[in-house]
Amino acid sequence: MRIAPSVRSIAIAIACAVAGLGVARAQHQHGHDHSMPASQPVDDRREFVKFPAPLVEHTLANMRDHLLALQEIQDHLGQGHFDVAARIAEARLGMSSLGLHGAHDVAPFMPQGMQDAGTAMHKAASRFAVTATDAGVTNDYKAALAGLAEVTATCVACHAGYKIK
Repeated sequence: MRIAPSVRSIAIAIACAVAGLGVARAQHQHGHDHSMPASQPVDDRREFVKFPAPLVEHTLANMRDHLLALQEIQDHLGQGHFDVAARIAEARLGMSSLGLHGAHDVAPFMPQGMQDAGTAMHKAASRFAVTATDAGVTNDYKAALAGLAEVTATCVACHAGYKIK
């Protein structure tokens, strides 16, 4: 699917602005010293979770696909394609996606909190899929956007608490 250059430029500008605000908010909330030189390491308090090497790459690839799915969902919501956004959410992020991502292989290496965060994300994505489908009938996009925000909030929470590499 091709997006008009002007729409693409606007979307990129908005994404950069939102990402910049998110980083600024995260730094502010974590009390980082903004006067610290850029070469100094930031105190990373996330819990390190050790996976076997093949599962690290597998999991990182899954997370990149999750990001791609979120981008595709946002694109389709922006075009009013609620049914397509719902199908992507359920197939790639929702409870139906667990087999696709090999969740049963990775879960034994995750601490309970990380497992809970993953389950919360998959459940939120399935709820979003229902809400997005409903929005296709009612044309009420606000509930769909709120549902998508819930999905991304679970991603943010997990990445704020855990690291695998």
